[in-house]
Amino acid sequence: MDFLREGARPSPPQIAGFIDELCAHGYGVEPACKVLREQGVQVAPRTYRSWKTKAPDARIITEVAIVNALKDTAEQPESRYGRRKMTAWLRREGHDVARCTVDRLMRQEDMNGLMRGRKPKAGAAPKDSQRAPDLLNRDFTAARPNAVWVTDFTYPGSGSGSSRRPSPSMSSPARS
Repeated sequence: MDFLREGARPSPPQIAGFIDELCAHGYGVEPACKVLREQGVQVAPRTYRSWKTKAPDARIITEVAIVNALKDTAEQPESRYGRRKMTAWLRREGHDVARCTVDRLMRQEDMNGLMRGRKPKAGAAPKDSQRAPDLLNRDFTAARPNAVWVTDFTYPGSGSGSSRRPSPSMSSPARS
């Protein structure tokens, strides 16, 4: 999880982990902090010791509990809930949680609800797909009016279903 975000310098748990590794190899806290200072990371030994003795923030503890509750829904019907329904479900389960918190945590955990009524957008055509033949050889000029018609058969979405007409923006005769 990304509770302690890194900014201009590494996060405190990462720095403390580095100092712990050096202490495990027989170095003291002060020499480890000196090495970090030489590398541009200002950490005093007192700061390291306060990180090691301080309890985690209440926000971190509650967010870990929420993430665990979200992960517990993996094989249940609630795993298909979106952010809004998941917030209501967590509140019913006794978690005091805000909508934006559930939104952020579900996004971090790559959890999405079931999307009904929305169809995936079409991407690029597969490379092995067959295209219509180019009868004009990319020459869109015409010797006389109404000799060559060019249209784009994209089907604009309508609220009630599919529309079987060409896009009006491109349906016009090519003029020379």
